[in-house]
Amino acid sequence: MGPSARAYRFIPGGPNLLTIQLNKNQMRILPIVLSLSLLGWVSACAQSQEKRVAPASHKGAAKGFPAGQRVEKTDAEWKRMLPPEQYAVTRRGGTERPGTSKLLGIKEKGVYQCADCSLPLFASQTKFESGTGWPSFWAPVEEQNVVVAGDNSLGMARDEVTCARCDAHLGHVFDDGPQPTGLRYCMNGVALKFSRVH
Repeated sequence: MGPSARAYRFIPGGPNLLTIQLNKNQMRILPIVLSLSLLGWVSACAQSQEKRVAPASHKGAAKGFPAGQRVEKTDAEWKRMLPPEQYAVTRRGGTERPGTSKLLGIKEKGVYQCADCSLPLFASQTKFESGTGWPSFWAPVEEQNVVVAGDNSLGMARDEVTCARCDAHLGHVFDDGPQPTGLRYCMNGVALKFSRVH
């Protein structure tokens, strides 16, 4: 590498994964190339917004439970009562690492409930292997038990799923699931708890 060239090393997952050597002319056009790449990515995300499909009956719906039946706590109360990982996901909209949920391997009959308030959300009969690393379902137990609303975080348009009784962030719903609904409710396992049916 000559005196007018520079090397940049990117280490997203560990050392020496990718080394790029740039000469002076390449360094001048790098910002343009990166800007065009970013513009293409944002454009693709905007186009995917048109393809978002969620059940119209509850998309953006008001909270599904009357005030007396809702579970409402302050953020400080939730933080005190929930384990840190659960709080980060259900109260802060985080995402657990794929493939880490104990719920992925469950094959028994039962109901998946909201981990924060125990509201029944998904039946085991609607669970399927999506290959994503998160528990996935093709329909909720009752449509009014979940609320689906637009989520534009992370620079992309998605449909967020929350618990209708306590507002816990559960995950997202996509239109690439199996029939009969064609939907994939991709849920954070830490946002759910499993109750066996005998």
